[in-house]
Amino acid sequence: MRSIVALLLLLFVLPLQAAGKVQEYRLDNGMKVIVKEDHRAPIVVSQVWYKVGSSYEPVGITGISHVLEHMMFKGTEAHPPGEFSRIIAANGGRENAFTGRDYTAYFQTLSKDRLEVALELEADRMRNLTLPPEEFVKEVNVVKEERRMRTEDKPTSLTYEQFSAVAYRVLPYSHPVIGWMNDLDNLTIEDLRRWYRLWYAPNNATLVVVGDVDPQQVLALAKRHFGPLKPERIPTLKPLREPPQRGETRVRVKAPAKEPYLVLGYKTPVLRTAEQEWEPYALDMLASILDGGSSARLSRELVRGREIAVSAGAEYSAFTRLSGMLLLDGSPAPGTDMATLERALREQVDRLREEPVSRQELERIQAQVVASKVYELDSVFYQAMQIGTLETVGLDWRLLDQYVDRIKAVTPEQVQAVARKYLTDDALTVAVLEPLPLENGTTAPATTGGNDVLR
Repeated sequence: MRSIVALLLLLFVLPLQAAGKVQEYRLDNGMKVIVKEDHRAPIVVSQVWYKVGSSYEPVGITGISHVLEHMMFKGTEAHPPGEFSRIIAANGGRENAFTGRDYTAYFQTLSKDRLEVALELEADRMRNLTLPPEEFVKEVNVVKEERRMRTEDKPTSLTYEQFSAVAYRVLPYSHPVIGWMNDLDNLTIEDLRRWYRLWYAPNNATLVVVGDVDPQQVLALAKRHFGPLKPERIPTLKPLREPPQRGETRVRVKAPAKEPYLVLGYKTPVLRTAEQEWEPYALDMLASILDGGSSARLSRELVRGREIAVSAGAEYSAFTRLSGMLLLDGSPAPGTDMATLERALREQVDRLREEPVSRQELERIQAQVVASKVYELDSVFYQAMQIGTLETVGLDWRLLDQYVDRIKAVTPEQVQAVARKYLTDDALTVAVLEPLPLENGTTAPATTGGNDVLR
């Protein structure tokens, strides 16, 4: 184990030698600019993050953030519809966007000498969209078709959507990122114009640039293109907390599907809401103990060992704006019923509550997590993603520098403590997919629905 840790520390140092320090600036209009040097290749990633996503949306206009993401490619007075993507492609770049629960982000990857092209285009569409009504109608129809294909025709995605809708009593994470169909049917161009003007402003945005760049030159470009934009009066959000859950909640979903599917979710805090700062890191390790690769407990004991599941996983994120859940999911193996699979998953949770994980197992998982973070540094894009995510959910990008040390500091006693405190039956929500016969012999896809929607 010591030799593995030593190797990981060496690997961790090598990428950091190529990557420079992070520089943070704020323009006079309130826009934040964060630049990280990485000179290993002559490329640059530019990302603009807005503090708005599905968790900001009131009932009646769910999905509006994602529709606006689509409309950001539909032109300004200076750049007609389609021109943004054409210019980026003509300069040898790649671009796209995504909407999540807590943010909407737009990104480009370009040669380092083409950065100004991206910044000029992003600054233009930040405040100058024309929002043609005919393009709005087309894009809403595109989003509705996405919803049908990605959620309504995918049984596991549909199950997860129903699960979230009943699991959260107050928090707007109950809304699907893509929106409810009725809200999309009734969305208007006036709704979109108000949403755009309210949230798409420099003082509600962060520009993240990572790559082979000089921070002062990036700052000069940001001042040139974003500096003249006027700020907006951004609404002050009320603090939201989920009330205590007072008993297990269950939901059954009936849909055409090839196989049954099970989701279990326990209400858990995140970095912004935890009572103790170490708790989210302990929950992160707990999820990795269950599902941290092929040697983790769920795969080793339920899929390969007892062979009662064809798949089983666990997921937790500490980096969200509001409190979330630790999730477990799976599908039973042929000949195994759902009750057996659910009992097996809950037994794994009971074991974590009752028995401290061994130091050897914990160190093995910690080494894997550290290795994963090292590999992520190889990606300029992912470095920018980490910075943008933390800043946009209200955290500090400097937490990235602390992550490995915080994970390595987690003890077996802390893992057991968070299991006992948060993984209780009264804080549990269970969703069960009951397959209906498939039509015309077709098989419904079995991919799960994520929290981000890519254009």
